[in-house]
Amino acid sequence: MSDPYFQSMFADRIGGAQYGKGTAIYKFEKIKRAKRQALSEHPERMLLDFGIGENDGVAPEMVRRVMAEEIHKPENRGYADNGVAAFKEAAARFMQREFGVTLDPVTEVNHAIGSKPVYAMLPAVFINPGDVTLITVPGYPVAATHTAYYGGVVHKLPLKAENDFLPDLESIPADVRAKAKLLVLCFPNSPTGRTAPPEFYERAIQFAKKHEIVIVQDAAHAMLSFDREPNSFLSIPGAKDVGVEVHSMSKGFDMIGWRMGWICGHERIVRAFADVKDNSDSGQFIAIQKAAAAALDDAEIPKRTRAKYRRRMEKLVATLKRCGFQCEMPGGTYFLYTASPKALADGTKFETAEAASQFLITQQSICTVPWDDAGAFLRFSVTYEAADEAAEDALMAATESRLKGLGLVF
Repeated sequence: MSDPYFQSMFADRIGGAQYGKGTAIYKFEKIKRAKRQALSEHPERMLLDFGIGENDGVAPEMVRRVMAEEIHKPENRGYADNGVAAFKEAAARFMQREFGVTLDPVTEVNHAIGSKPVYAMLPAVFINPGDVTLITVPGYPVAATHTAYYGGVVHKLPLKAENDFLPDLESIPADVRAKAKLLVLCFPNSPTGRTAPPEFYERAIQFAKKHEIVIVQDAAHAMLSFDREPNSFLSIPGAKDVGVEVHSMSKGFDMIGWRMGWICGHERIVRAFADVKDNSDSGQFIAIQKAAAAALDDAEIPKRTRAKYRRRMEKLVATLKRCGFQCEMPGGTYFLYTASPKALADGTKFETAEAASQFLITQQSICTVPWDDAGAFLRFSVTYEAADEAAEDALMAATESRLKGLGLVF
């Protein structure tokens, strides 16, 4: 079949004339294919899916009830543009209640259709060709992808066990620092589970001021903090002078598909984001914003969500330890990031975490997500579907039964 006439017209940022002709397979597509293979070849064996990265619960009944009421109101039918006051005010109340952070809801808060578009749009605010975005790996790639789209350069900061999974800011070469405009952080960190102590934020703020860099803190998992009370980058003195924090309703409020988030912090950055957003979308449906506002005003929702995933994580850590994994409770998130096995007792070797992950899926119907960016690690998520604690325990028992017989070598 011949190429369409526009084949040579695709932008270089997505592959140019070679777009659609590559053979590389995205990591998560490989996982999906391996899952399909396992289900096809072993229909009798339940798939133990620790690869899911989204809450298994639905939004609380109260939130769904507000949505049901708001959806019928004529005043909610129109374009939301940069958000309604009700949501911005609720976000400001949430930040004050949970973190002691005072924000002007008019100038220092703006909603987004989930947090993902924020990372896509902020490079449009700051990045010119040749400018640098500093980003941790492993991590969420959207800000890096869009930095490259605008002709910027991505400098990766590996999160290594020997550095306690914190980025080494002092290791950044001077020529890179001189061109850097954005430093993207994520705490509690996805996927490592590391939480940030206040002293790290203090060092990051000093670094940003010294080198004139804007900090973007990804707080999507903010309310899923286990080893310390949930905290905020913006609660540290000087933080609002150097950056913004991005929040999501997905993780802490069981609102994955509702697509609600917000950016808050320095007024000028929030305004610049709003200007770009105004030319990118027309805002989230107002009824969703009002339901999300109701959720933010209920302090018990994230507490219940945190307790559920802490319980599941404790069970998973105990189970994997009995199977030979050298893992500990993460500081937060619903992800357990643990060193990948290097081999099996029968001599089978795994050169990468991806190889180990593929084996576990296809041969044992155990789904994990591999990361080989800064060492070989597997990510287990505790967002698997289980109706109650008995179902959780049964899933743990099945996991242990399958893994123990392999003789995992680390």
